[in-house]
Order: sequence, then structure tokens, then C-alpha cells
Amino acid sequence: MPTCPLTTPPPPPASLSYSLTLPASLRSPAVARTATRAILKAHDLEDVTDAAVQVVGELTSAACRLTPTAEIYVSLRYREDALRVILYDGHPRHAHPRLAAACDTRRRAALRVLACVVRACGGDWGFGDAREPGGGTRMWAVLPRAAARSYTSA
Repeated sequence: MPTCPLTTPPPPPASLSYSLTLPASLRSPAVARTATRAILKAHDLEDVTDAAVQVVGELTSAACRLTPTAEIYVSLRYREDALRVILYDGHPRHAHPRLAAACDTRRRAALRVLACVVRACGGDWGFGDAREPGGGTRMWAVLPRAAARSYTSA
């Protein structure tokens, strides 16, 4: 009978590639934060957990408040020594320029804390039209690992 080792090394950070479809409900940010913690621990990226969990929570919370659809989509990827968080919600771009500007202002205000966390980590963030067939809005944040490590001590 073959034996399985009792311990296995964690998968490398570069293999981190996860997607979650969550209901657009008030409980989803907590689910997304918990999943993020577990995913980062599994890939031996616990040093970026504090910043990443805050970013995922902020993006998920904003999406759940702003989307008119029943679901949101969260993607976590680790590429080029940075964690990339992408979130899609079903809120379409407004055709009228003033409505679009007002909506962008509202979304930016909902992401104030996210902006501070990403800036503290030397990362980048933004939002815009989703390129997927269903449309909606794509929000994203990039957290370089080297700077995100020091987020907790900042």
C-alpha cells in the first residue's frame, strides 16, 4: 500500500491562482477575508496577510453595496512578486457623462481605505469597465510583496 507523507511543502507563491463567486450580500466580505487568509497561509504568504485581507474586504464590501446583480467575482493571483486582487461586480457604466462621473466619485469614496492601504504598500489600484461579456465594473489592487510585508509595522 502506498504511503502519503504526513507533511507536504506548501505550494509555491507563483502557483497562487484562485477565483471565488460570492453572493452580493453583507456576509460575503467576511467570507472573502477568511478565504484569503487560508489561501495565503497555504502558499506560505502569511507575511502579506494583513494588507491583503484589508484590500479584499474593502473591494468586496464596495462591490456588494454597488452591484445590482446577485453575485460578485473575486480573483486572487500572485505574479511578479505581487498579489493581484481583482473583483468584478455587475454595475454597468452609465451612458450619461454626469451620471458616470457621480458614480465614479461614489465608488472612489467607498474605496478610500483601500487607497490608503495600497499606497502604504507601494501598490496600485483602480476600477473601470469590465471586459467580460456580462459587463459591469472591474476593480483591482496590486500589492508588491516586499512592501506589503511591512504594512503591519507601519
